[in-house]
Amino acid sequence: MAGRARAWVTRHPGLVRLVGAIVAGLLIYASFPPRTCWYLAPLGIAVLTLVVRGSGRLRGGFGYGLLAGLAFFLPLLPWTGIYVGPVPWLALSLACAIYVGLFGLLARLVGALPGWPLWVAAVWSLTEWGRSSFPFGGFPWGRLAFGQGDGWYLPLAWLGGAPGVSFAVALTGTAIAALVIAVRGARGGAGRSETVLPSAVRTAGRRRAIGAAAAGVVVLPVAGLLLRAALPAPDAGDRSITVAAIQGSVPRLGLDFNAQRRAVLDNHVRETAALADAVAAGRAPQPDVVIWPENSSDIDPLRNDDASAEITAVSQRIHAPILVGAVLLNDDDTTTNSVLVWNGADGPGERHDKKIIQPFGEYLPYRSFFKHFSKYADKAGYFVPGHGNGVVHAEPGRGGPPVAIGVATCYEVAFDRAFEDSMHAGAQLLTVPTNNATFGDSEMTYQQLAMSRIRAVEHGRAVVVAATTGVSAIITADGSVRAQTSKFVPAWLEASLPLRHTTTPATASGPWPEWMLCIVSAIAVVASAIRRRTSLPPQTVDCQPIAARANR
Repeated sequence: MAGRARAWVTRHPGLVRLVGAIVAGLLIYASFPPRTCWYLAPLGIAVLTLVVRGSGRLRGGFGYGLLAGLAFFLPLLPWTGIYVGPVPWLALSLACAIYVGLFGLLARLVGALPGWPLWVAAVWSLTEWGRSSFPFGGFPWGRLAFGQGDGWYLPLAWLGGAPGVSFAVALTGTAIAALVIAVRGARGGAGRSETVLPSAVRTAGRRRAIGAAAAGVVVLPVAGLLLRAALPAPDAGDRSITVAAIQGSVPRLGLDFNAQRRAVLDNHVRETAALADAVAAGRAPQPDVVIWPENSSDIDPLRNDDASAEITAVSQRIHAPILVGAVLLNDDDTTTNSVLVWNGADGPGERHDKKIIQPFGEYLPYRSFFKHFSKYADKAGYFVPGHGNGVVHAEPGRGGPPVAIGVATCYEVAFDRAFEDSMHAGAQLLTVPTNNATFGDSEMTYQQLAMSRIRAVEHGRAVVVAATTGVSAIITADGSVRAQTSKFVPAWLEASLPLRHTTTPATASGPWPEWMLCIVSAIAVVASAIRRRTSLPPQTVDCQPIAARANR
């Protein structure tokens, strides 16, 4: 039976690779939240590497990579089309899958170099960087790091940030592929090129190959486990403050949640008032800062007296400043997605205007063109990006010096540069106010929560996630979720969190590790292209037809 299976595989290599590409994409998808199967990501990369690596045409590597990318992104991103139909979901999935196709092409190119597992993993980093940057500012969703919130690789974010975690997962996967190839070679006996070598030399070479590949499989996840001891203790810091996150929920889900904007504001006022009552009754500690979600006040409180009065009253009642997620109307009829520090009777203070805004949602690039493809195009907003440093300062309700709070609003948390800017501006605490009401009961909120866990470890800061419909959460600097809410219910969370001024190696190095990986992969690609070109057999030209025509 085993012999028949091997014979069938030998007769149908293309079909085997095709199935393998689909399996690889599904394995990577299954590693992402809400599942906790983080270990499937390196296995998926291993299968994909085995599929695309070889001496065939480069376009074959691209095709298999594209197929794996579709198997990965199609089930990962259906939330993008819940209320607008399948076209945005399919288009975005295809755009992301093209980058996996590019990985397949480049992996086939560099896969012939000595030490190829390292270069193939670096190529994965290069294509992740590309997808996170182009077009329209990029789309980092689905980076390997964002599926590792529960895994052994998570502490590596302290050292190399999200790019470092992705590279570690990819390198483990390529090492697994190398181990499979080495073991298969040892079982298959000597190849043609080895027949001139003594048997003992061949055996020693295979053992070294197997040992090196096995070490590559083990070293990085174990290093992540060992590095956990270097992470800051959850309660260690300069001083602590009590932070509350409010989840007011919305009357109904969907794109028309804006039509409920007064009800949404009232819900967050009501839940904050419930917390104030609990504080007054001694059932909850007095908060120093209260954080509301993105879009908690889509009524511009700087222009609407009723909204302003409501927020002022509840801020006074809770005796603490509130970070209010608000949509603000500008004089030119554009809007900003902002976070305002609202301090009781003093009213609004500092604000963060969302700097990385979502294309095809908060704004529509080439509106006159894309509106021909979807009737929902007109629902895209007219938001403009802000230009601040990502930090707002709030004076604690119980007194003390102002607290520097780094803000990454919803979509921004997927981008490395959002919190990097905040950290360089002195952020002592991080927050992710987000609105998931437009994405229904999907996996999106858990995927975003995993990103926040990566950011907590990456920068050594506690992170407070405040969501309109959930999941809201308190995350400590070691990436642990101290508390979280259920979805679609009004709720509040409260915790004493440390403020810190120290920085992690990842924060200090910023984007340099990722840039170095991209440079290394680019050098490997160029070297491989030159090697491939010079190793091609010389092309022969049949001159007989030309001579025959000359004789005529």
